[in-house]
Amino acid sequence: QAQLVESGGGSVQVGGALNLTCTGSGFTVENYALGWYRQAPGQQREFVAAISAGLEIADYAASVKGRFIISRDDAKKSLYLRMSSLRSEDAAVYFCAAGANSRILRTAPNYWGQGTRVSVSS
Repeated sequence: QAQLVESGGGSVQVGGALNLTCTGSGFTVENYALGWYRQAPGQQREFVAAISAGLEIADYAASVKGRFIISRDDAKKSLYLRMSSLRSEDAAVYFCAAGANSRILRTAPNYWGQGTRVSVSS
């Protein structure tokens, strides 16, 4: 059974940094595009960042570009999100996702994690 499990969420002050990790199992992680989404209370889930399989081409939402870095380690079946210069508006539940290709990842991911909460306080 395919599974994605996030970790690393927590509380941080404005301007701080936090690292998220997502580990996949039950499917061939290295063949999938991987990404992060987030959902703040009362808001729709939104795209944060993605990284393709193979060439590991990264893509970011404009709101996080230059502050967040996405990476993957296929040997560990893991996806990472390095978040820095955090703002109050970055507070949300962060979900990792996997898609058979980048288009599927951005439209209808094949798999979702359960989410990890990030709180940002001033």
